[in-house]
Amino acid sequence: EELCGKSAPCALRLEVLLDRPLRVFHVEVEVTDINDNAPRFPAACNNISVWENSPLNSRFPLEGASDADIGSNAQLSYTLSPSEHFALDVKSSDEDRKSLFLVLTQALDRESLSEHRLVVTASDGGRPALTGTVQLVISVLDANDNAPQFNQSVYKVQLPEDAAEGTLVARVAATDPDEGLNQEFSYSIVGSVPASQRDAFSIDPRTGEIRLRVSLDFEEVRLHELQIEARDKGFPPLSGHCSVELEVLDVNDNAPEVWVT
Repeated sequence: EELCGKSAPCALRLEVLLDRPLRVFHVEVEVTDINDNAPRFPAACNNISVWENSPLNSRFPLEGASDADIGSNAQLSYTLSPSEHFALDVKSSDEDRKSLFLVLTQALDRESLSEHRLVVTASDGGRPALTGTVQLVISVLDANDNAPQFNQSVYKVQLPEDAAEGTLVARVAATDPDEGLNQEFSYSIVGSVPASQRDAFSIDPRTGEIRLRVSLDFEEVRLHELQIEARDKGFPPLSGHCSVELEVLDVNDNAPEVWVT
């Protein structure tokens, strides 16, 4: 490899001089290759980032290995460690050049597994074969594929009709398993029954606390139902919903009325 590199055949040309009588011999020594070099990848580790919503059969190019030997000792074949989500595709333009691609064969889910570690092994054609490896660290990037979810679909609460303005009605809570902006969300009231009472309540968009803005009246409305939405900041945004049922409890705030006819 030091004398000839990838050139074949590899020959050393010498001149041998003999004395008495003086004679000159031209000698050519051919150096034949043995399989003394294992395949080597450019780096021991290769970091790859893949979106979790990447379509199936997406291809990601990889750098192949090199082998300082020649001939069959340098003919490389590649294998990938077992994986449910990825496969290896090798394209040969000629005997010496091969293109490697990592192919997505099964949909990814960052919330289930955010990182995949695989090993690509290159084996040469020598006897015995020598091998080299590279570790693939595949980071699954988050896509906004999860809507916020409330811990309850219906919140049932009771308040006396003389509850003061600003009283805490309920505190709703949702979670989003995504990350970053896809995980951030805000609460809002999107509906009310009766509709005329929608402004009677307010919600903190960050904490989910619902409070009274006006006084309740059992004799006017005995049951309030609020539709709550949690909408994340992903693109496109996703939302989850729940309802809050408020039962107004009667308070003895009305004296008997008498009519005389």
